[in-house]
Amino acid sequence: MESGYNISNRKRFAKITGGSMNNSMKKNIRHFFLLTALAAGTIHLVNRFIDMTAEMKNILKTESGSYYHWKNGSIFYTKRGSGSPLLLIHELNPIASSYEWCRLVKKLEKHYTVYTIDLLGCGRSDKPYLTYTNYLYVQLLTDFIHDVIGERPDVVTTGNSISFAVLAQNMNPNLLASITAINPPAMNSFDRTPDKYSSVKKALLELPILGTFLYNVRTHESNIRRTLQKTYFSRPQLVSSKMLDAYYEASHMEKSHGKYLMASIEGHYTDNAIGHAVKKLTIPLYIIESRSMKDAHSPTPFIRQSKPCRLLAFLLMHKNCNLIRTSNTGFGFLFRSRMYIANNRHTIGCRSLNFILLNST
Repeated sequence: MESGYNISNRKRFAKITGGSMNNSMKKNIRHFFLLTALAAGTIHLVNRFIDMTAEMKNILKTESGSYYHWKNGSIFYTKRGSGSPLLLIHELNPIASSYEWCRLVKKLEKHYTVYTIDLLGCGRSDKPYLTYTNYLYVQLLTDFIHDVIGERPDVVTTGNSISFAVLAQNMNPNLLASITAINPPAMNSFDRTPDKYSSVKKALLELPILGTFLYNVRTHESNIRRTLQKTYFSRPQLVSSKMLDAYYEASHMEKSHGKYLMASIEGHYTDNAIGHAVKKLTIPLYIIESRSMKDAHSPTPFIRQSKPCRLLAFLLMHKNCNLIRTSNTGFGFLFRSRMYIANNRHTIGCRSLNFILLNST
């Protein structure tokens, strides 16, 4: 039978060792939180440094324009020239802005009243913390045309922005005069819906410090350069340093709050099926693509549901007949009457769908 002395010693030993283990655990926990706080602080400082340096050249801020005070945020836009209204809409991407159209506007303003717009979440427009949906941009386009332009414009879109232009016209048949889509993605790319995986990506990007850091990695200068050289242009040497700086600046304005738009894009909240709306269109729809693209063969990828096909050129046909070589794309274009229509036509239920396939020069 164990003596009382041994029992007492055992209890004392257990108390000492137990206390030592508890102290060690508490110490480790304190170290963990200290390191976590230090890492978070370092990442925050890195994020702030990136925001500051990205806007140092002020490429976008030097352009004069106005603000449309919309219900969900202020929208930057420009208005130039005189004539029938023409609205140019850049691709829906947090690195994009109306800077896309800077060279083309100078030619178009001689024949049109040209409007350019920075979409909500992009460029110089507000970048609120909300879920960006396709219908949000349908509302923005509709309200902007009613409140600012005041009459039916011709609309030119690049990339995925065709989706909300088509859906806005479908909801309001008297909204637009025509739609010209430059290198739109395959139509079935808009059929995606949010799922668990995309929702996790959205949640991560929306985190205050880590999400901003992940966004800054995605919009690093090297990644933007790669996007411009491999996706937007057929010839990488056409991507100038000023263009790269403008896209980089656009992505980091307003303390990198473009991450909220990127989160919604990654979560597929900006996608919406448009096949039914395209079939109901009663206005002209012009699809412009380049032969230099891997999937740009007749019929157009927008119609045949193939790989996504994106922005390579900034283009619109206008009244004068000229052969123009645009310096930032390297394409030759023939301009006739109001719109030049190539000899390839395809119909998918839309009354007027025109397919323009361009030769690389």
